[in-house]
Amino acid sequence: MKNALTIDLEYWHSPELIRSFAPEKRDDLIIKMTTPILRLLDEFGVSATFFVLGAVAEKYPELVTEIHSRGHEIASHAYSHRTLHELGRGGFEDEIDRSVRLLREITGEPPIGFRAPSFSIDNATGWAFDVLARYGFKYDSSIFPVTTYLYGVHDAPLGIYRPSAQNVAENDPNGKIIEFPLTIFEYARKVPISGGFYLRVLPLKVLKGMIRIVNEEQPAVIYLHPWEIVPVMPRLKLPLQSRFITYHGIKSTRAKLEGLLASFSFAPAREVLGL
Repeated sequence: MKNALTIDLEYWHSPELIRSFAPEKRDDLIIKMTTPILRLLDEFGVSATFFVLGAVAEKYPELVTEIHSRGHEIASHAYSHRTLHELGRGGFEDEIDRSVRLLREITGEPPIGFRAPSFSIDNATGWAFDVLARYGFKYDSSIFPVTTYLYGVHDAPLGIYRPSAQNVAENDPNGKIIEFPLTIFEYARKVPISGGFYLRVLPLKVLKGMIRIVNEEQPAVIYLHPWEIVPVMPRLKLPLQSRFITYHGIKSTRAKLEGLLASFSFAPAREVLGL
């Protein structure tokens, strides 16, 4: 079974946690972080989905061109990394319009996949599906079917479905957007295993075992950020909880990714979904 490998192409990670602590003058180092990832994926012969932040595409169009030329899917991560709650419907539509224009100009084709910054699609922002459909998107990968410190839709399906804009936890057979939710392992309780902090904190052997069980019924979706795989950004003095979530286990990420690439079949999300 093919699983989806996804990279959120952004800089100065987790803005909700570090926004007040990031220096005004900073080098985002996005090319320095991303180039080794592209080489690693080439080594394993794996194509992935890159959810590209519009601000990155605007500043580094040549990087997006390089990613696309290597056979990876270019999808949208909105423009500014502000959450949908912050943007509101009008602001979100402005960002989607801007993102689609940028990515289409760079790659020659409009994106069909979307991931909301900070997984911020929930019942308060379900209107996002109507906006995405109007701009030609086919799928979304923003819903975390568990409640976490920052996000989550606890009752959402664990597998691929078509969410209702009125209740994103409900399947709507007529829904225009396919949801590829972040992968959860459920046994007595729900355990996020999709990536990010959860990939960093869980041992590789445990991750492999959980993904194999998930694959008995459905494909998994794994997500990572460049700063986790190639950790060259300077560390900030953050409050204890934010520091733990942002940096814990970061030195293990590349080795874990290599272990997953060697053990499972991966492809871009659109390919896994048959789009």
